Amino acid sequence: MRQTLRNLALLVGLLSVSGGTFAQLPGSDPLGLGIAPANDSLEDIDTQAGLPSLTRLFVLALENDSELMRQRYESQATGQEVPMARAALRPYVEAGASAIYQRADNIYTQNPGDYPSEVYEDRVSGTTHDTLWRIDITQPLFSLERWRSVDKALAQADAADLRVAVAERNLALSLVDAYLNAYLASRKLGLLDAKREALNLQRHQAQRAYDLGIGDRINLLEAQSRLDQAVADQVKAENELANALSDLERLTGRLPDFRGPALGNIERVSLEHEWENTQQWLSRVDDNVEVRLAKQVYEVAQLDTDVRRAGHYPELNLSLGYRDLNSSDELRTSEDVTASLELDVPIYRGGYTSASIRQGELTALASREALTNERRLAHQEVRKRLRNLQGNARQLEALTRSIESSQLFLEAAIRGENLGLRDLVDVLDARAELYDLRIQFVEVFCQYLGDRTYLEAATGDLDTPDLITIMSRLNEVSQPDKTPSAA
Repeated sequence: MRQTLRNLALLVGLLSVSGGTFAQLPGSDPLGLGIAPANDSLEDIDTQAGLPSLTRLFVLALENDSELMRQRYESQATGQEVPMARAALRPYVEAGASAIYQRADNIYTQNPGDYPSEVYEDRVSGTTHDTLWRIDITQPLFSLERWRSVDKALAQADAADLRVAVAERNLALSLVDAYLNAYLASRKLGLLDAKREALNLQRHQAQRAYDLGIGDRINLLEAQSRLDQAVADQVKAENELANALSDLERLTGRLPDFRGPALGNIERVSLEHEWENTQQWLSRVDDNVEVRLAKQVYEVAQLDTDVRRAGHYPELNLSLGYRDLNSSDELRTSEDVTASLELDVPIYRGGYTSASIRQGELTALASREALTNERRLAHQEVRKRLRNLQGNARQLEALTRSIESSQLFLEAAIRGENLGLRDLVDVLDARAELYDLRIQFVEVFCQYLGDRTYLEAATGDLDTPDLITIMSRLNEVSQPDKTPSAA
């Protein structure tokens, strides 16, 4: 999963950058990995319908998000456990120097008459000045604990990489959520603005009829109420758009522009029908990055227990030493070279090793339960998203038919008004109803895209094509309708 999300950033790295909002995008290799395959097909998708590029925004988010950067730094820090563990298997070289002043009370100082020679002069005085130079080299020959620590460190580094993958996946989902929310709010604003104009005209018609004595006050109050509700909905949509744009700015460091046509010919939207085979989707949950992380954490816990068990085994070390001692006492002056094999056998540590092993075993059991829980959560997430997608697909099909019927009713109302069989109020009612249906359609359509994205994430398949698909699908419903329409 981590690699696929990284490829997602790399794939869009060479996209050419137009002016305006994206004038200061990063260069062709934002992650500095040395590869950035180009994809000319992205440019068409990004520039149609006036939508900001979701793929470019993700590149910005990868470089801007502080939480992701924190995870990356922590991963690099954890990765240093590997050379640290390997260093424990290599020779340990230490050098030192000492200046020693010693004042003694011993057999020489107590019986100076027995040692008249000049050789014993410093010893008889009880005072010596020494200078010591030393070099020590220790090479572990056998240490099961240190060998197993290397395997544990490697597993910890892999777990840290998976935590970065989880952060990247979560960042992609947060970006998609904010993007869809901004798109939905911006399109609702356009539709609500048109609806408000229709309802405002309807209120004027009701007011005129009331003033002329051919209408009643109830119709006027109803028209005013519907107009006020449309204004309230418009204010709510404005707040939703502001919040979504704020989220995008926080994630990417840029404030994208979602201005464009309100909605195109949504009847042309085609839906996938691949959500029925639940078992096929459930069989892929082990690729879920959080499941993979839980599995890796369980492996780390098992390796940590193995390291603790190695505390019962002996250690064998080879030690080499060199000493150069210069002393004011000539009898103490020496130059020594030593070599030794040192065997350390742990016998009794007060029960510490047994308790440490038991602690590791319990930690491993806890990690195993965490893995089981993550698998269950992933299964639940897949089932939830599949149910949502099936429901969304049915809703969109029903709304499409309802919009087509409402469109025909509006056209009929317009013809009826032209023939004098209906009045303008009927036309405005039909138009407002059509706007409501189109708003419902874009709401369900964004939910459909969001659920599809979360399903791909739950099965570990979230990748560049999924972001491209979102842009493509939004482009379908955002293309200006070239056919005449009453709505």
